[in-house]
Amino acid sequence: MDVFLLYSFFFIILSATSLRNLIKRMSLPKPKLPPGSMGLPYIGETPKLFSQNPDDFFSTRQKRYGEIFKTHILGYKCVMLVNSEAIRYVLVTHAHLFKPTYPRSKERLIGPWALFFHQDGYHTRMRKLVQSSLTPSMVRNSVSCIEATAMSTLDSWSGGRLVNTFHEMKKFVFDVAVLSIFGHLDTGYKEILKKNYSTLDRGYNSFPIYLPGSLYATSLRARRRLDQTLSEIIKERKEKSVADTDLLASLMNYKDENGEHLTDDQIVDNIIGVLFAAHGTTASLLTWILKYMHDDRNLLGAIRAEQKLIYEQNDGEKRGLTLAQTKNMPLTNKVIMESLRMASVVSYTFREAVEDVEYKGHLIPKGWKVLPLFRNVHHNPDFFSEPREFNPSRFEIGPKPNTFMPFGNGVHACPGSELAKLEMLVLLHHLVNEYRWEIIGPNEGVKYEPFPIPRNGLPAKFWKLRSDVNVR
Repeated sequence: MDVFLLYSFFFIILSATSLRNLIKRMSLPKPKLPPGSMGLPYIGETPKLFSQNPDDFFSTRQKRYGEIFKTHILGYKCVMLVNSEAIRYVLVTHAHLFKPTYPRSKERLIGPWALFFHQDGYHTRMRKLVQSSLTPSMVRNSVSCIEATAMSTLDSWSGGRLVNTFHEMKKFVFDVAVLSIFGHLDTGYKEILKKNYSTLDRGYNSFPIYLPGSLYATSLRARRRLDQTLSEIIKERKEKSVADTDLLASLMNYKDENGEHLTDDQIVDNIIGVLFAAHGTTASLLTWILKYMHDDRNLLGAIRAEQKLIYEQNDGEKRGLTLAQTKNMPLTNKVIMESLRMASVVSYTFREAVEDVEYKGHLIPKGWKVLPLFRNVHHNPDFFSEPREFNPSRFEIGPKPNTFMPFGNGVHACPGSELAKLEMLVLLHHLVNEYRWEIIGPNEGVKYEPFPIPRNGLPAKFWKLRSDVNVR
């Protein structure tokens, strides 16, 4: 009897506690979806985002709804974040609640095994593998090859012919990426890869319509041809059994803790992922740097003075650049940093909530896409005074934490950022020492392909300088 009374007592206490907690939860205000507009059925606000300057799209909604708002893009319900604290919450402190993701249409073009689609141990292993293969110390012996590629590229522009700067920069960046991934690749293979990747790239940001002849369907066919070509290259590399040190060799030689190699599909997807991450972004940034230097002759003169000292140390082109010399270009490096901030080539990234998440009274439902907007943070006057002014000197002092994220943030930050800086420094060194250029036509305005580039790709003419001619 005493035992029965004891159990009854505990049951009453537990019931009362549970009832009190239930009443407490019911009395608390339920989190609501962020304010915003979902646009039209199915297509949402996709046409509005891609038919205008994304700055206008984001800023209009930020003014109307605040620093967290909902929308509907590329067939997905999305929450957009323009607050640095919220971005850190998603990418760093609570990254486990948000998995890396892209719209399915984009994932199909790059490949599901690309490292930036993953969050688990596979991502950690692939990131270390890619990062270790693309650091400047690993490509130390490739600096001369990168330099030769830069010099050949610049020489092809000379003579005063009109070139589309962005398109030419894409060719240069692609050649450097191929060098880093494959070493010295057969010219035939390189041209096939360049042609099909260019086709894939044109449809990357297109609306995912699978009708024959559509831009997206054409890109998918190019992706299949890339798969075939890369599989052939992998097969030939296996047959040769040569001890190479490029990224392809690292991917092919990798074994996990169980001694399992990567599959060909995993290797192919990661190669295309690296090409995607390196190609348009670096080319876009280089195009902007040329514009910024052209528009500010005093800045260009200061950069030339810095680079001339190194150029004279090497007797012009008689001795090649060294990795140590590229690390001794403080002004040029600050110009790159300010260009990264000003252009904000990677305006946002994609994440997906793995469960219902409450953030400051807002509900982010499971399965919704979450887009941290880096561009809005980089242009925030609270973090960067006069943010619309190009001012490299602002980087003489480091920016506040979590306010400068040109390569992303957290464990998914770009693993090839140092290599991208290296190839830019090499190209700029020879450009300012050996060439002058003029932008042709209006140079104001922005176009998105999908990364922001100067209007019309910055048409320009380049002339090679004679050694006995002073640069104006």
